[in-house]
Amino acid sequence: MTAPSDTRQLTLLPPDAAALLHLVRENLRLLAQLVTRYEVGRVEAPTDERIVRCPADVAAYLGAELSDLAQEQMRVVLLDSQNRIMGTQLVYQGGLNTTAIRLADCFREAVARGAAAVVFLHNHPSGDPTPSPEDVRLTRDAGQVGDLLGIELLDHVVVARKGHVSLRERGLYSLLGTGAAEPERLDHGRSTSHAPTEGSAADD
Repeated sequence: MTAPSDTRQLTLLPPDAAALLHLVRENLRLLAQLVTRYEVGRVEAPTDERIVRCPADVAAYLGAELSDLAQEQMRVVLLDSQNRIMGTQLVYQGGLNTTAIRLADCFREAVARGAAAVVFLHNHPSGDPTPSPEDVRLTRDAGQVGDLLGIELLDHVVVARKGHVSLRERGLYSLLGTGAAEPERLDHGRSTSHAPTEGSAADD
């Protein structure tokens, strides 16, 4: 005597059990979507062959998505040797004014995927893109780590509802020039930031 097929077994379920099974499956599907959306460390593949030539290109790529978020997020844009975007990694998502970012997380996927360079990008939920002292310290420290790894941190761009600011354009970060990548791979000769010009660094 052969065992009944899976289809046959499902048809034998009482209506209430069948409805419960359907509900469980829908909940699992929604849970998978939430994990995919909010899991820190995931890498998103680019949707085109976008090339980053200046900080405004990075801001245009993700700025609209990040600028209206109620929580602060930190993304790392992975670049190949021609500045083509290989993907973006979410390394931090936090509260309104709290930042706790591990440098190891910022470079983990860049090392794994053989990226030549990275650009940091994060939002200020306050609406003001002016870099904070913590932003400046993080960028400086990350530049040193990247130099040791041979993965150049080209820039750190802060986005908000009032615009975006490049730390390199503001003179708050400069390349060490000893990494594997070319020292001037992003065009910072022209102003591309849109943000208040008073002051150099302020709190979020």
